[in-house]
Amino acid sequence: MATTDRTYDIALLGATGFTGGLIAHYLDQHAPSTTRIVLAGRNPAKLESVTDGLGRRIEVVRVDVTDPVSVRELAESTRVLITTVGPYIEHGEPVVAACAAAGTDYLDLTGEPEFLDQMYLKYHATAAGTGARLIHACGFDSMPHDLGAQFTVEHLPEDVPLTVSGTVRFKGTFSGGSVASALITMSRYRSGKSVHAQRVRTEPVAAGRRARTITARFGKDPEGKGWVLPMPTIDPQIVVQSARGLPRYGPDFSYSHRMAVPNPVVGVGMALGAGALFGVSHIRVAREALLRRRPSGSGPTEAQRAAAWFTVRFVGEGGGKKVITEVAGGDPGYTETSKMISEAALCLAHDDLPPTSGQVTTAMAMGGVLRRRLEEAGMTFRIL
Repeated sequence: MATTDRTYDIALLGATGFTGGLIAHYLDQHAPSTTRIVLAGRNPAKLESVTDGLGRRIEVVRVDVTDPVSVRELAESTRVLITTVGPYIEHGEPVVAACAAAGTDYLDLTGEPEFLDQMYLKYHATAAGTGARLIHACGFDSMPHDLGAQFTVEHLPEDVPLTVSGTVRFKGTFSGGSVASALITMSRYRSGKSVHAQRVRTEPVAAGRRARTITARFGKDPEGKGWVLPMPTIDPQIVVQSARGLPRYGPDFSYSHRMAVPNPVVGVGMALGAGALFGVSHIRVAREALLRRRPSGSGPTEAQRAAAWFTVRFVGEGGGKKVITEVAGGDPGYTETSKMISEAALCLAHDDLPPTSGQVTTAMAMGGVLRRRLEEAGMTFRIL
């Protein structure tokens, strides 16, 4: 579906939120002057307050995700749509539906597996027909892991079984939106498992190829100092989807995902804390009390973001070769996340990319082209 005659190149829905505001400022500073940008949200006055701090004049439009007509009109007016309005399981579907129908490229920051699976089941086929690229998890969840695993695979032999593991180290804090998303995902654990099983039964599998996740174990880090424990995030699901969609990952690909901790005491403490949070997520009163302590729209200070950082170290093996790579950057949750999704939007809007459509990943849709953009923007992808 042709989008060359759209009014805008990039629309940002949710610019008045914490991360949305960072994205608006990044696009203002880094998008070419010819890029046509619009900010969308429920409150035009708040949107105007965002544009007041920008260096260029950017239009604003009123869009409410509970109003299908306004969402459809926004999707039909732009080539690429970014949404930061979450939790996505509650607010994301109307935007995905509108983009899939309009042939509009869609980007979000979700880390919610159930949302990904639901949107695949409902809208992948529609998007594949209209040419829309529905790309989820375009921030720290899960771009460094997806593009980093792809970078690692590209330095291993072709057409052989491959194994890749990713180990995450980071320092950073969480916004109210991230906390809300995590708690809702935990509270819907059973529902999420059921939807994922339905997707597994539905999604086609390439003959003669397989890709799977291997659950990491708690123990000493075999490739460095310290200890590692399983990291229950959406990242492995994204990496494996890329592996299923791209033949370069070989006939048999496996991925494991973990987080580094300095010692076993810290690891046990984090595991117990995660278990307690999982329990709290199923108690409505307790869940709402936690959300009041970190309301949506809040986030770390500029000084806190400046002190934050991340690395993801990958170990890849196959065909008798072993390679160790690393992806690194600054504040993972906000500074780098706003950079990642913004560069992805600019990549979709302006770069020459392989033909893809439907629900795809950053590696499938943009791959090395986006990786080079991120390197130019300050992130590093290197062989150790």
